[in-house]
Parts: sequence; C-alpha cells; structure tokens
Amino acid sequence: MGCAMAPAAAWTISTHLKDFGRTPKDYDAIFTGDLGSVGQQALFNLLSQEDIDISENHYDCGMLIYDAKKQDVHAGGSGCGCSAVVLSAYILPKLAKKQWKRILFVPTGALLNKTSFNEGQNVPGIAHAVVIEALS
Repeated sequence: MGCAMAPAAAWTISTHLKDFGRTPKDYDAIFTGDLGSVGQQALFNLLSQEDIDISENHYDCGMLIYDAKKQDVHAGGSGCGCSAVVLSAYILPKLAKKQWKRILFVPTGALLNKTSFNEGQNVPGIAHAVVIEALS
C-alpha cells in the first residue's frame, strides 16, 4: 500500500514546503507513516519531479519499527499504528531532549474498503502534515 500512499505524501510535503517557503533542510527530520521501501522510493521519485530532495532527512515510520531482513513483514504495517508508535517512542523524546528542533510529521493512510477494492477501483491515499517544534 506504500505506493498507493506515496502520491498523497508527495503532494502534502511539496505543498507544505511551498506554502511556508521552506526547504527540506529547514527540518531536522521528515517522517512518513508506512510507505515501506517501495513507497519511499516512489515518494523520492515524485518529489524529484519538483526538484525536492528529502532523502537526507526522511524517515519512514514503518521502516523504523520493522527489520525487513529479520522479520517477514512484506509491505509493513498500519500507517497510523506505525506513526503513533514512532511519534510517542522516538520523535517526542528527541524533541524533549533538544536533539531535534523541528520535524515535519506526515502520517499516511489508504482509504480502502472491500467494495471499492473488489470492484477494481483505485485506492485513495491520504496524508496530512504536522510541524512539531521543541520548546526553546
């Protein structure tokens, strides 16, 4: 499902950067929900079409909590579950310790149901962006 969500993540990240006049370097880290390695590459390819490169500070929550070499996870897990775990156990502690000052958190999801999937319809992807900054 990572490839289904990658266009939504790319659009959200691109629009956010343009709207706020920022670049990827303005963030210590940029997180997506659970695109997995295939979806991550799709995200990078889509953003490269707009001359945006987030490869140096991008982390995918699903890729962070699963070890693809040791675990048989195939495409990963739930984007909302992976996002919640990484936010609470990894991101917020780093912000609290001032290891990071500003991150862009882009949880992803796929809006799918049995009817649309069985009818061969597209799977809409969603993504929203939240900027989280450490207190000064």
